[in-house]
Amino acid sequence: MTPDEERWAEALMVERQHGDKAADHVAERITALALAGDDDGVARWLEIASRLDALDQRPERPT
Repeated sequence: MTPDEERWAEALMVERQHGDKAADHVAERITALALAGDDDGVARWLEIASRLDALDQRPERPT
């Protein structure tokens, strides 16, 4: 799996686990990592956030 595929998989997992609160969870992770000085972790979660935003832009599926 490529790093890009990993970030997509992580974004989907966060979406499934946290639903409407996914963006809040990602923001909390980024904040905690930034306070801990983990620049690589912050970068990874920013990539996840970007993909989560893209998932939020999906058109609704017909029911």
